[in-house]
Amino acid sequence: MPITPTPHIWMNGEMVSWEDATIHVLTHTLHYGTGVFEGIRAYETADGPAIFRLTEHIERLYNSAAILGMPMPYDVPTLVQACKDVVADSGLDACYLRPIAYYGYGEMGLATGACTTDIAIAAWPWGAYLGDDAVTKGVRMKISSWTRHDHNIMPPASKTTGNYANSTLAKMEALNAGYDEAIMLNGAGLVSECSGENILVASGDVILTPPTSSGALPGITQHTVMSLAADHGIEVQVGDMARSDLYTADEIFVVGTAAEVSAVNSVDDRPVPCPGPATKVLAEAYADLVRGKNDKYRHWNELAR
Repeated sequence: MPITPTPHIWMNGEMVSWEDATIHVLTHTLHYGTGVFEGIRAYETADGPAIFRLTEHIERLYNSAAILGMPMPYDVPTLVQACKDVVADSGLDACYLRPIAYYGYGEMGLATGACTTDIAIAAWPWGAYLGDDAVTKGVRMKISSWTRHDHNIMPPASKTTGNYANSTLAKMEALNAGYDEAIMLNGAGLVSECSGENILVASGDVILTPPTSSGALPGITQHTVMSLAADHGIEVQVGDMARSDLYTADEIFVVGTAAEVSAVNSVDDRPVPCPGPATKVLAEAYADLVRGKNDKYRHWNELAR
């Protein structure tokens, strides 16, 4: 999806013009995939642009850095405010934010001890990741031939830039085969997550979502949707699921900051009822919540200006 430039990008404490926000070709993370990042959305609300669960996203960024052993030069409140400043500066009522921490220019080689950490935050308009009709018509999914990372190979709990080569391979395999998205299994053959979303599968009166032990990222949108499900009397359990569970599901949907709540209409060409009743209820509830229309969770909408 093409990026529409905004006036500035926050880089190491300063607002830099979009065109000048560049790095050196020998930037360490460019070569070794040693950065960490987040994806965050700001939504238009009655009170102005609000960044959804901003603090939790920045805290997860720090957790990713801790897993990687990356020192962070700014604290959480500083980066929370920087994100707000970027949104306010953009003039946008709704946008996508990308904070990234990376080892910069000055040292080369696998060891990172002598490297300094640089941080940048950009914002730009970005629509529905899986398409504007993903809620109503659903998306076609393919089980990927690529296995999701193991915890002792590339820690999946960290949103590390290098980890996403795995996701890109899965995503492109699916797109090139005519599908919209990939579902990834772990080394034991159990469902982990999609290339960029958590997955929830309904069977009977219960919705199941894979645990982090399966290789799934601890999803902030996933947690949000599970909270909404509880409010609507919908039971969600965390537990292992086999590939065959996807083929016999009553409904399937995927969730993530970029994808929001998107329905699934088939897996490996096996049709899935779409959109299912839980998907419709939770997609509508999520759309209202992120736009400040749910007083119970208003504290999750952090105003940018």
